[in-house]
Amino acid sequence: MITAIDTSVLIDVFGADARFGAASSEALRRCLNEGAVVACMAVWSETRVAFADDQSFAHAMRTLGVGYSGPSQEAALLAGAICKKYRAGGGPRDRVIADFLIGAHAATQCDRLLSRDRGYYRKHFSGLVIVDPSA
Repeated sequence: MITAIDTSVLIDVFGADARFGAASSEALRRCLNEGAVVACMAVWSETRVAFADDQSFAHAMRTLGVGYSGPSQEAALLAGAICKKYRAGGGPRDRVIADFLIGAHAATQCDRLLSRDRGYYRKHFSGLVIVDPSA
């Protein structure tokens, strides 16, 4: 079982978020017990921002047990196609391509996505299994 992880869950865990930290940590533990947990380029980059340097970030990810998984060409194409459809349908520009890359990576290269999703991934990536620690 391969679980892609979303930035929101990592920030919950690393920041010990008062509202979601414990639930996100427990969901991550369950996913790690069931197989690999990986972060795509967008999640890796977004999460790195929260750390002082590359070394402390890399150490934290290793300690957590989260690996890196770059998006395939298939995932990149799917992200672009869904983003185009979203915008053509009048979707506001508050969603950036990173959101689509995260969903497409999980949909094409993983078995599920660990995310505090409020319906976005379910709507745009039907069939993607979501593990939502906030549910």
